[in-house]
Amino acid sequence: MTIVLVDIEQVTHTCPAYPGPHPFDTRRTVVDVIPGGPCRAPVTIRCGDTTVTIPCRRHEPAKRQCGACRVIVTEHTITTRHLDEVGG
Repeated sequence: MTIVLVDIEQVTHTCPAYPGPHPFDTRRTVVDVIPGGPCRAPVTIRCGDTTVTIPCRRHEPAKRQCGACRVIVTEHTITTRHLDEVGG
């Protein structure tokens, strides 16, 4: 399985429209990608008179993909900053 590590940075604020703190800017940065390797269950499909073999990740839903084609996103760090006023 392919593992993707991401850092998440959230910026929250309060405003007159919604006085409770709420996120208004969320950024995700990919830190590392650990590849899962080649597909272990390729799928053969027909295109007219031609047959093509493709990795199962391009054709099957996630629950039916082989272990090498599945992608797992892991949150490495989550940072939250709070601004008292918009833009400040």
